[in-house]
Amino acid sequence: MALSDILAKIFGESEANRKQREEAEDKAKKELAEAKKEASKILAEARDEAARLAEDARKDEQTRRRELKDIEQRLVSREESLDKKLDDLDKRAEKLRAAETDVEKLKDEIREIRGRQQDKLEKIAKLSKKDAADKLMQMTERDIKNDLLGLVSKLQNEAKENAEETANLIIVTAMERMANEVTAERTVTSIKLEDEEMKGRIIGKEGRNIQALQRATGVDIMVDDTPGYIVLSSFDPVRREVARQALEMLMKDGRIHPGRIEEVVDKAQKQVEKDVVRAGEDAAREVGVIGIPKEILHLLGELKYRTSYGQNVLKHSTEMAHMAGMIAEELGADVKTAKYATLVHDLGKALTHKMEGKHHHISGEILRKYGAPEEVALAAEQHHDDMEATSVEALIVRVCDAVSAARPGARNISSENFAERMKELENVANSFNGIEKSYAISAGREVRVFVKPKDVDDLSAIKLARDIATKIESTMQYPGTIKVNVIRETRAIEFAK
Repeated sequence: MALSDILAKIFGESEANRKQREEAEDKAKKELAEAKKEASKILAEARDEAARLAEDARKDEQTRRRELKDIEQRLVSREESLDKKLDDLDKRAEKLRAAETDVEKLKDEIREIRGRQQDKLEKIAKLSKKDAADKLMQMTERDIKNDLLGLVSKLQNEAKENAEETANLIIVTAMERMANEVTAERTVTSIKLEDEEMKGRIIGKEGRNIQALQRATGVDIMVDDTPGYIVLSSFDPVRREVARQALEMLMKDGRIHPGRIEEVVDKAQKQVEKDVVRAGEDAAREVGVIGIPKEILHLLGELKYRTSYGQNVLKHSTEMAHMAGMIAEELGADVKTAKYATLVHDLGKALTHKMEGKHHHISGEILRKYGAPEEVALAAEQHHDDMEATSVEALIVRVCDAVSAARPGARNISSENFAERMKELENVANSFNGIEKSYAISAGREVRVFVKPKDVDDLSAIKLARDIATKIESTMQYPGTIKVNVIRETRAIEFAK
């Protein structure tokens, strides 16, 4: 290559580099100018934002200053108001002190006037205050003695009546333990026959079938007294139930002969035994009493087939146990003992046809025999008035027994008669003057009488109670004792202004 070519090539490349450099410098200058312009713009915006923030801060400070000034003014106003109220209270206190002084002066004047009046009364009556009080006490004592004499006479009459009632009870108990042709409704069970031919099959040839039934069940079977029915008679309700189930199974099966009768009666006895055990366990489970010996549970289950005045004894006992639990809890007594004792209090009724004595005494003996707690046995056997209640639980059992037996519908007394008797008791109380309202409560064992305080004073209320009790005794027939409770309300009302 020639020298000229080489030089041309070198100079040509330098020219190209120069142009590139100039272009790069121009581009850098433009970018620098744009950057300066953008920086100036950002700086201006920052200055504007700083000025705006400073203005906002100034406005906020002015607002807070105004609010603080308002609060300060309100505090000053409230302080002035409190000072004014304190001044008013001081003035009122001064007035009250002055009024108290006037009241004390008036009291002194009243005492002086009362003393003069008392002196005048003593001169007129020719009795001193002490002598008048002694005379009043003597009159009151004489009236109380008369009331006590009346009470003693009443108690003596009640003792005579109770003696007669006890004699009647002994006679009735003896009658219950005898099975004869005259039977009470609670000692018989009727079974309906599908046809009269079945009656002959039950009797059997020469009476062999019916004799086998009577021997196996221990129940009197009467087939000729009521058409279409067979009557089972026995004072043992469990035996009657066994005989009933056995006869129903025999009539349903159709095979009636002495061998079959023994087999069916044995089967019925096992079934009734299961029912008895299940009934006792269900009753204990229902009232929440655990740990009862199985012998006691068995006797308890037998009460399922016993009634007293038309009231099922087992249902009566479970009902009582629920009430006893609630009452014992309210009184702070032993809930388990109260429920246990009420559940088994009539246990002796399952054995009155087998053992001598009253049912509650039998209950206590049986409970002790089979290991029940002594407090339970005592409470159960003390639920009647012939024994003194020695514990709160015994009193609870006694109260629950009365409540369960006395409620409407529990025994053979209609609710209409019950309501009529309660209304009659209230009418007797309302027949006296000054009565505002009267209420017969506790199944007719108590009547509460509210009197008008303006018409009846305290001494008249005592006399009114005695007069109402006397009228009830003379006009009504009722068992036991009715408590007359006369209530006089005194109110003192005043207004603070």
